[in-house]
Amino acid sequence: MSIMRNLLWTVIGALLMSLIFTNPGVAQSGKIVYVDSYRIRNEYREFLEAQEKFDKELDEWQKEAMEMEREVDSLKKDLNEKALLLSEEARTRKQEAIDAKEAALQKYMVDVFGQSGKAEQRNRQLTKPLLDKITTVLERIAQEQNYDYVFDAVNGNLAYAKKSLDITDMVLEELQKLQ
Repeated sequence: MSIMRNLLWTVIGALLMSLIFTNPGVAQSGKIVYVDSYRIRNEYREFLEAQEKFDKELDEWQKEAMEMEREVDSLKKDLNEKALLLSEEARTRKQEAIDAKEAALQKYMVDVFGQSGKAEQRNRQLTKPLLDKITTVLERIAQEQNYDYVFDAVNGNLAYAKKSLDITDMVLEELQKLQ
């Protein structure tokens, strides 16, 4: 599962839980509904487009890393095949070139795929506006419909709920209006 999907599930779950606890004094008779963040993620066109864009960029970064890896492997193979024919100085130069390429590959991997790397930053850049829209729509619907609690069926550990309490369609409709 991609970084973007995991982040979306986590953020939607956190947002929904924050909605739940904004009014802790609500009586047991409060209005409770739920949304299915999995459906929102898979049916909300803007999110699908952002996911597609992110996946393409991720593929390019992975291709670049694989190319760098092939280059290192090729240099190692070349050194192994010619090691006996090369002078000590030539072997040292080739090994230094390999070490430099390996260091560049490691730096690239950390810069792109590491914590707070380019992939994570791009994911945040693509998802933040969408998550803000989803939050706005959830809050507006909850306030307009006087819902006291909105759970996420995916992240809220919801074991069972009546289908009539599912407002996912309503959220998706409102998100479509914002496009």
